[in-house]
Formats: sequence, structure tokens, C-alpha cells
Amino acid sequence: MKELRLPWLTDASRRKRWLVGVSGGLDSMALLHLLVEAGFSNLVVCHLNHGLRGKESDGDARFVKRVGEKAGFPVEVARVDLNALSQESGESLETTGRRARHVFFEACSRKHRCNRLLLAHHADDQAETVLWNLMRGSATCRGMRKSVGLKMGRRMIQVQRPLLSVRKSGLDGWMRSRYFKWREDASNAVNDVVRNRLRNEAIPLLSGIAKRDVVPMFARAAVAGEEWEKMMDWALEKAHVMDPQGRLHLKVLSGLPDALRRYAVTGFLKTTGVRGISAALLESCVGLCDILAPASVNLPGGGRMRRKAGRIFIEGA
Repeated sequence: MKELRLPWLTDASRRKRWLVGVSGGLDSMALLHLLVEAGFSNLVVCHLNHGLRGKESDGDARFVKRVGEKAGFPVEVARVDLNALSQESGESLETTGRRARHVFFEACSRKHRCNRLLLAHHADDQAETVLWNLMRGSATCRGMRKSVGLKMGRRMIQVQRPLLSVRKSGLDGWMRSRYFKWREDASNAVNDVVRNRLRNEAIPLLSGIAKRDVVPMFARAAVAGEEWEKMMDWALEKAHVMDPQGRLHLKVLSGLPDALRRYAVTGFLKTTGVRGISAALLESCVGLCDILAPASVNLPGGGRMRRKAGRIFIEGA
């Protein structure tokens, strides 16, 4: 069995306090055990019970709490009724779940005064993400970043995904070699949500067509996409598109090439916590550069993106 390592591991990182998201499944339990073996002693185990599987979900929560406390870590457990929240908001379970997790992680971050979060996304998750983003019309092979700042509620949290280059099969073999236990989620085999269909149907079909495993191909595409984003970030920094108050400078933004302007607006929306950015919404927000266009655009979840006094900013969110 190949030994697994955390590539970013340093003595300093061992000493820091980290929040770690643990569902109880294979991936997150592997991450937790890897951290323990690497000598991390200041972890806060965070588990959100989505309440989707009744007693099974409650069993996941008890399992995570038991393992975390046995390892000597504080454990934060919360429960939400994801079905009810989804019906109330009109959003999909996946979108609602992401929002609920952000609220939960923000609360954990405040309580433990820690803005660092470890998540257990792996290479197979990355392939699903790239494929789904391409299907939704992404201009690049956008995947998840190993390290990224995400705004959760009103807090900026630094997210690390140390397993992003590791295959799920490798995590499975490593866990079995050490006789560690985890909880199986039977709903992962049910093709009722996009992620499950990509994992269980689309990627195996594409691998069959290509006559090779396509997961590494998507992973390489994600790396190329990240390099492209770094280049765009560098260009925006050189252009000084942001003013000292964190607003978009209208004159600078209007003078950028179309692709760079759209990238700047997309990044600004995401950084300020806007989710569900459709193509139509992006076009409306980019359209604020036209002084003859309406001076504000309504945003999902409340608030407006507004043009005023040579700046573009978000108010009322």
C-alpha cells in the first residue's frame, strides 16, 4: 500500500489550530487520521448533520463525535433539516447544503477563533467539478483550488484541500491497511443528484469511450485552468482594478479586454459572497460598465450591485 503524505505539511502547520470538516465517510475520515498520524494536535472536528437519512445521519454524527473525542479534539456537531431549507429557498439540495455548511463553518470559526479549514476533496471530486463546470458553460476547466480564501457568511476562511491530488481508491486502500472505520452513505449510489450521476454514470462512460481513465485528464485540465486564473489575477493586480475601499474602479474596469472584465466581475461577486452566478446575471453586472445602462442589478440572496461616482460595489447584502 502506497504511503500517503500531506504535501504542504510543515512544523508550523502542525502547531496551528485548524477546523476540519468531517462527515464520517471514507474521505474525511482518511483526512482526519492522516492529520493525527502527521502530529496535528490542535484540530477542531466539525460535523454538520444534514438530516437527510434519518437514523443513519444521526449515527454519522455520533460516530464522528466518538472518534474525534477519542483523539482528544473538541467536536462541533450541528443539525439542519436540509429538505425543509431547500423547499423554503427553492434551491437544489446541493446548493442549499453548501450554504448550510458555510453557515456552520462560519459559526465554528467564530467560536474557536480560527479562520483555517481543512476539507477532504480528492482527485475524483476534482474531475466531477471540472466536468460539471464545463457543462454549465465555464470558459475554462475550472476546478477546486488546493488553497483558496472563501467568504462564509461575514468571515473570510482560508480553505485547504490537501487530498486534491489523491485518488479515492488510494484513500480506500490506505484506510483498509490500517483497519480504520468509516460510515458508508448509501445515497451516494442513487443517481438522483448531479454529482452522483457524474460520478456513477458520466465519468465511467467517458472513460469507456476514451479507453482510458479520464480522471487524471480532468485533474491536469484543472491545473491548467488554475494557471490561467493566476495569470488573470496577475493582470488585474497590474491594472489596479480595485480601489483602496475594495470597490471596482469603473474607468479601469471599462478599459479592460472583455474576457478580463468578465473575470474581474465574476471574482468580485464571489469574493463578496454572491453565489448562483448565472450567465444572465454576469452579463447584467458587466453591463454596469455602460453608463447608459441601469445603475444597479439585483443579486440572488438580496443586495444589489451598483454603479455610483465612478465605482461599482455591492450594497444591502
